[in-house]
Amino acid sequence: MNDEQLGFELRSLNNLIKRYFEFSSHRKEIETITGNNGWIIGYLGRNVDRDIFQRDIEEHFTITRSTASRVLSLMAQKGLITRETVSQDARLKKIVLTEKALELRELMLEDITRLEQTLIKGFTEEEIKVLHAYIQRMKANISAD
Repeated sequence: MNDEQLGFELRSLNNLIKRYFEFSSHRKEIETITGNNGWIIGYLGRNVDRDIFQRDIEEHFTITRSTASRVLSLMAQKGLITRETVSQDARLKKIVLTEKALELRELMLEDITRLEQTLIKGFTEEEIKVLHAYIQRMKANISAD
């Protein structure tokens, strides 16, 4: 195996991505949103065609029930989401983005698009597909342990 630690390289890339967003052009407008809030807003925005519940957030982001509950409660306090009862089961509350969150999502999408373009600059379509496959395998490997 190579002397360079893959985990270290991935952590380093993660830090660079975080730093990129810290200096994004829309940082002022979206500074009240933590990283997790941003990812959840993105997920909810991509799934507006179906009801999303807390358990969906837990599964998608591989977080515990207590973590999801805490994050979603804080997002509700910030006015980013509402929890609405669904007709088929009054116990279930779907998570819905507020107008404020939808506006912030548009700004975040601009920054994410710019980041994605920067990350894959010089890569072929095939290399990008292979990279995605490798990342999925690594996630599966670590989830299995």
